[in-house]
Amino acid sequence: MANDSYDSDPRLAELYDSVPLYTSRRDLQFWVDLCREAGDVLELGCGTGRVLIPSAGAGASVTGVDQALGMLERCRAKVQALPANVAGRVNLVEADLTSFHLGRTFPLVIVPFRPVQHLITVSEQLRFLECVRQHLSPGGKLVFDVYYPNLGMLVAPYSPEEVEDTPEFRLPDGRTLRRTYRLVKRRLSEQVNDVELIYYLDGQRIVQQFQMRYFFRYELEHLLARSGLKVTALYGDFDKSEFVDSSPEMIFTASRA
Repeated sequence: MANDSYDSDPRLAELYDSVPLYTSRRDLQFWVDLCREAGDVLELGCGTGRVLIPSAGAGASVTGVDQALGMLERCRAKVQALPANVAGRVNLVEADLTSFHLGRTFPLVIVPFRPVQHLITVSEQLRFLECVRQHLSPGGKLVFDVYYPNLGMLVAPYSPEEVEDTPEFRLPDGRTLRRTYRLVKRRLSEQVNDVELIYYLDGQRIVQQFQMRYFFRYELEHLLARSGLKVTALYGDFDKSEFVDSSPEMIFTASRA
């Protein structure tokens, strides 16, 4: 897996925790409920702990894996500030999502908020799924989400100009933050978008560059089947509604075949 874009600037991990689009994202209860029910969870792409920490607070033991050191260090600092009984349920591991080996299995593996879409090539995707399969207990399940591509937007003309997604607001320490995004290049033949997130911190411009791979339903079903995993549920949103043409998400549940 390519170097994580969150390590391109040490400030990005902190800024991630400040973006309202992330802090108010309505998927959190979905993931926490899954973790509470499973009890013992592997979270891949755990970042700064947005899902991991409340899941541990709800009683789950969570092993979090991420390759972005800045994100993992920020998560570790948060965990150290938790009550001892909650912090004791957390284990953090620095590893690439396509080549991790933890020496144990889990009844639940989750991949919240689209890390799968940073796996650009089929080879990366298959290596990732093989690692997942090796870490699933018998009867265990994998749950992950990707966005459902909007075909109209994919073929519509686009401009590489910046578009604001976070109006300027003041951080708790008094600094100001505003964010825009930019679609740098659309590569339809590869199902990849080259994207920039641009943070304006007290007016200083901080650019995060990354590639975003988008998937279609049966492409993912075939990848899972090829990796020895069977789809057991597909939701169109975090309320577990049916996946339909107008769904914003594809949320897959799969188990070892």
